[in-house]
Amino acid sequence: MTPRADPLTVEVVDLIGTVVARYYEEYEHAAAEHSLTGAQARVLSLLCVEPLPMRRVAQRLRCEPSNITGIVDRLESRGLVERRPDPADRRVKLAAPTAEGERTAERLRTSLDFAREPLGQLTVAERTLLKELLQRMLGIAPE
Repeated sequence: MTPRADPLTVEVVDLIGTVVARYYEEYEHAAAEHSLTGAQARVLSLLCVEPLPMRRVAQRLRCEPSNITGIVDRLESRGLVERRPDPADRRVKLAAPTAEGERTAERLRTSLDFAREPLGQLTVAERTLLKELLQRMLGIAPE
């Protein structure tokens, strides 16, 4: 039997849930301002980090590859994403942002105030500690 969480842990989990919900709400709003769905914005942002095969995009976003195909089709029709051969394996197609897709993703990133404003109220030391704690929670080795 799993032990019950203590009241402090429950409160922290609730606060994390509130932060996540607010982030997604603002992300959806910011995406809509750029005539994108939240899913389209997430795919575009991910592809701006590096071009990827659609199967890998689906793995990273934890969704079905067929969903990613539809999202990439819509982004491609808007001139934000293109498909290109993978230089390492020309049988594989990579989804990659166009120059306009990169500009759109950058405008989207700069329009997300929710995370920036509350974090701006923390000192550098507090933000560093928060980053380290989140990395530890996620099992990410500190930099």
